[in-house]
Amino acid sequence: MAVPKKVQNLARELFKLSLEQGRLSADRVAAVLAYVEKTKPAHTVAVLQAYQRLIAREVARGQVVIEHAGPVNTGLLDQISAALSKRYGRTVTWVSKPNPALLAGLRARIGDDVYESSAAGQLSTLATNA
Repeated sequence: MAVPKKVQNLARELFKLSLEQGRLSADRVAAVLAYVEKTKPAHTVAVLQAYQRLIAREVARGQVVIEHAGPVNTGLLDQISAALSKRYGRTVTWVSKPNPALLAGLRARIGDDVYESSAAGQLSTLATNA
């Protein structure tokens, strides 16, 4: 079902109010949610769902999920985060996630971008090219 244009526009406006100097602010998000709870706009659930998608997308833009097969040094994770912060021009924090299916190496996902240097990824590439 398509989301009405008014709902999308209200969610975008609420999202803009959640930003402080171009960055997501937890205090402002809390204030926006309190406002929505108090005023109860039309289609409240749809507005909150659209707002949540915008917030989730913004959080994903500033967080790199690094999957790894075995133990990994936090210094390396900090280096990856610093390199991606420089590349994207914004502060990027890392979240470590063990993934034994990788066999060896790393996979980093930030937003829709995926950077992979794992044995499983290289084997997959060989299998599709063969």
